[in-house]
Amino acid sequence: MKRWIPIALIVLVVLLGVSGVGTYNSLVQMDQGVRAQWGQVQNVYQRRADLVPNLVETVKGAAAFEKDTYTAVAAARAQVGQVSATTAGQPPSDPAAMKRYQQAQDGLSSALSRLLVVSERYPDLKATAAFRDLQAQLEGTENRIAVERMRFNEAAQAFNTKRQSFPTVLFAGFFGGRFAEKAYFEATAAAATPPQVKF
Repeated sequence: MKRWIPIALIVLVVLLGVSGVGTYNSLVQMDQGVRAQWGQVQNVYQRRADLVPNLVETVKGAAAFEKDTYTAVAAARAQVGQVSATTAGQPPSDPAAMKRYQQAQDGLSSALSRLLVVSERYPDLKATAAFRDLQAQLEGTENRIAVERMRFNEAAQAFNTKRQSFPTVLFAGFFGGRFAEKAYFEATAAAATPPQVKF
């Protein structure tokens, strides 16, 4: 009987080691999946940021005196650049950092909306092929942003679920911030208010 106790302990240690390696590798794989999806989110936001100067220049030609709108778009784009630089490479795990990132992107969305409202005042501008093409590209990019944000949230949810599951939560705690929970994209406060339709 005493002979079997050391063998049982060795088998138990080996099983725990194999389980720990599997858990670690699974967390690494899921973490990399979240990072890859974050890269896709940044990719589509960058596409939108790259379209902004062309759109502004196209609108500027027809609406030369709407300078405050262009200034707002330029400032919002610069803010996005500053916030994006702090989150380059990996998604923010801190919900406050994610909120700052979202607020900067929402500011650019708002500025672009104002720019498109300005363009409505100029029928000649709306008739130009360059403007129509840019507007269609921007609309497509906004759709891609929504899809990539949804996919990021799904990847973050899968990671967070795995990370919070027992016994993984104990194992992940040994690595400190290496396997910190991932923050989610959330709807803006304005999204909770239904739009008012007036006829």
